[in-house]
Amino acid sequence: METDHRVHVGDSRSLDRLDSNSVDLVVTSPPYPMIEMWDELFVSLDERIEQHLDAGRGRAAFEAMHTVLDSVWAELQDVLVDGGIACINVGDATRNLDGSFRRYQNHARIVSAFDELGFEPLPSILWRKPTNSAAKFMGSGMLPPNAYATLEHEHVLVFRNGPKHRDFEPKADRRYEAAYFWEERNQWFSDLWTGITGQHQQLTGTEDRERSAAYPITIPYRLICMYSVYGDTVFDPFWGTGTTTLAAMAAGRNSIGKELDSGFESAFADRAETVPALTDRLVADRLGSHEQFVADRRADGEGFEYEADHYDFPVMTKQEVPIQLFDISAVDRTGEGFSLTHEPIGVDWRADLTAGSDS
Repeated sequence: METDHRVHVGDSRSLDRLDSNSVDLVVTSPPYPMIEMWDELFVSLDERIEQHLDAGRGRAAFEAMHTVLDSVWAELQDVLVDGGIACINVGDATRNLDGSFRRYQNHARIVSAFDELGFEPLPSILWRKPTNSAAKFMGSGMLPPNAYATLEHEHVLVFRNGPKHRDFEPKADRRYEAAYFWEERNQWFSDLWTGITGQHQQLTGTEDRERSAAYPITIPYRLICMYSVYGDTVFDPFWGTGTTTLAAMAAGRNSIGKELDSGFESAFADRAETVPALTDRLVADRLGSHEQFVADRRADGEGFEYEADHYDFPVMTKQEVPIQLFDISAVDRTGEGFSLTHEPIGVDWRADLTAGSDS
């Protein structure tokens, strides 16, 4: 299996290089309005935002920042296939402006924007970010009433482009091979994800800047497995360091990213070289976790009705029987990005993945 991964440099408020109905899934984490580290970016896109911030007009700055994002969401409606899914990872913000401390609800504003565009809002997910801080509050310490709960979660907002689900050819192999395990479904489709650690990343572009708690690859990898199939194209309009692209590579999907800062594209080459080893770890974790699930279930005296086609273990449902996972045998540079070769992982998956790690 071959996959293609491209990066376009430019402003995602215009997606003229993407054809209509050319994207099957959107997975992205945009800059968060009212988080100070993103002020400079938003101001560069609308200078009125700086005036609002300087004058302490928090609500006006919040709305102006979201108006910038609204233009991107409108573009997604055209490039996303009918029934295609958009997953937006975003956190709310707290900020003190002109002596007033308040929460700015980015997730609610984005839900409203997608709803007005005609997307169907679907059940969303909260993922809790572990923190080492002992200070589980903001404000006046031990004295009521002026302390506030700490925001330790982010939202994965999920939308469908139109009222109907995507159409697939009958008994499409690429869909059945991309099935997830029964126990993965139960974990992934919970509305609360825990045990996922945010990561601190140094971004390299035209100038270095620091972004904390950038979403870890577990988030886009799960979403890509949940909402797309082999052969699909995943798009990230706020590409940044390319985490969504890495996840798409590991999951055996095609991808497109768009990014304002051209420096990120050149810096991504080193990350792309690590994707075969990353894929091996993700695949080994999935297969190993399923084998442990089988062992635990059997220890409890429970049996299985079905056997997997490609692996020497049972599965819970008929839909899981064709599951096929892949590793990566080659990563090649192309004019616009990368081309990857994926090989199926079979019964001897431990030996296959170990051999891949040693090569």
